[in-house]
Amino acid sequence: MAVTEATFQEWEAKLEGSNFFGGDDPSEEDNNNLKALDGSEPPATFPNVFGWFLVVKMFTEEVRSTWTAPKGKGGKKDKKGKKEEKKEEVKKEEDDDEDDEFDDMFGEDEDDAAAKEEIAKKAKEDKEKKKKAAPVAKSIILFEVKPWEAEQDLDALAAKILGIEMDGLLWKTEFKKEPIGYGIFKLIMGCTVEDDKVGVDDLLEKIGGDFEDEVQSTDILAFNKV
Repeated sequence: MAVTEATFQEWEAKLEGSNFFGGDDPSEEDNNNLKALDGSEPPATFPNVFGWFLVVKMFTEEVRSTWTAPKGKGGKKDKKGKKEEKKEEVKKEEDDDEDDEFDDMFGEDEDDAAAKEEIAKKAKEDKEKKKKAAPVAKSIILFEVKPWEAEQDLDALAAKILGIEMDGLLWKTEFKKEPIGYGIFKLIMGCTVEDDKVGVDDLLEKIGGDFEDEVQSTDILAFNKV
């Protein structure tokens, strides 16, 4: 006989806060109610009943047949002797591991966990792809280097500066010498840098620090984003 809407409502209330109809442990009542469903899933509008159904269905018919009346609930006494009761207790201990896996009927099953892991993995891959596909932010810098004396060899100084290596730094090999006054010339040099890798201040400090005996000052003439 089909289970009515009223019966589902009664079951829903009875399963509130309980894993099974008999409480924390499955009982004969659970087996009988499962048989009443005759293999049909309960409506999802009754979440307690639906969760209970998924759990109870995981037990084999042989295991369900050993379930007795709920403890403290009365009902028919088991006609089996103490010897049979002992066998049932041993059987129950053998099934403890299986029962523990379903203590929380609304717990996350392996399929859900695998699906979430796959979604997270795909989201991470998509983020990496976007990061790789994004254009690298670069800037072109033009700066002037002033020497201390008119007699300094600017060609040799330029060669030293062009020898500076930094990840994300690309020098323009051409440079110019322009007069400042009193016979002194300055170097006009340029480079391209990756903004995330090369700090402009760090580059200028490196030029001044590595060649402090030859460089009086280094100033930016132009700074443009590529």
